[in-house]
Amino acid sequence: MNAAVNRTFRYQARDAHGVQSPAVTLQKNSGSCRDFATLFIEACRCLGLAARFVSGYTLGGAATGLGASTHAWAEVYLPGGGWKGFDPTLGLLTTTQHVPVAVSRHSEHAMPVTGSFVGPGSAFWGIEVDVRVEEISPARQFTPRPILQQTQSIYEVA
Repeated sequence: MNAAVNRTFRYQARDAHGVQSPAVTLQKNSGSCRDFATLFIEACRCLGLAARFVSGYTLGGAATGLGASTHAWAEVYLPGGGWKGFDPTLGLLTTTQHVPVAVSRHSEHAMPVTGSFVGPGSAFWGIEVDVRVEEISPARQFTPRPILQQTQSIYEVA
């Protein structure tokens, strides 16, 4: 189903706020990554699978055609396997190139960037996003310490 969305629908970047309904995506036969994720989620739910919307960034570059930009995909709960990421825009499973920022049952609760501005209309509007991946050194060996030290008590009986 993930690959079918990728093969069947035409990707179209949309600057409009929000997400198209699955019905509109089917009617237009096109949509953005948000629209494809929403369509995929609803199809999964119709099959009785738990699914949720993920918003974040992709670091795919030229290989995916998406570059380092905001992106949306879906996660489906597979019994015995847990939550697995599916990117219907690319028709692939998610990888370490997918950087999740927000996860929710509904797309409107999973915005990667949100905010507000108060000021004159003539003020400069602009945004710049710089997404970088840095390797974190392997975690040091974790040795749990007891919260309470055992002590030996000696009682005298009179």
